[in-house]
Amino acid sequence: MEFDVVELPGTDHPEAGDTAPDFTRPLVGAEDWADASLSELTDEGPVALVFYTMDGAFPGTYVWNEIRDREWGEHAQVVGVSISTPYAHKRLIEDREMDYRLFSDPAADLADAYGVENDLDGMTGITEHRPAVFLIDDDRTIQYAWVASEWPQFPDYDEVETHLAEL
Repeated sequence: MEFDVVELPGTDHPEAGDTAPDFTRPLVGAEDWADASLSELTDEGPVALVFYTMDGAFPGTYVWNEIRDREWGEHAQVVGVSISTPYAHKRLIEDREMDYRLFSDPAADLADAYGVENDLDGMTGITEHRPAVFLIDDDRTIQYAWVASEWPQFPDYDEVETHLAEL
């Protein structure tokens, strides 16, 4: 597969020690979906919030295969966020045999709130989420933040796992 590596513009994303912005969006699981908030999830314990491009794009597929194979859910609830619809999320969960839930954010409002927006291939008005991982404790304090600085770029999975184990 051929593609150009593209440097992304700087971002003003939340850092470790910041309070994670709360939000409510449709949260899709294997069986169904319903509106849920980040604060509802953190009330249950730590959350690994994984922003990714969109369902079906190779970066998103690669990220979720890696997370699934590494079983990140042992230390925190792992939830994704992308511009994909609940229907696309449902297909991804089934196709990848994932035990994780995915927030649907088609307008990319959360990309803006978290400073991880990426204008898709220079197309006016089309924004996706750049890859990012935020590890959030039960007080909604960000304990670890990683945001892609180029496309495509993937998190250092071993580094994330080290921080997951500390939650």
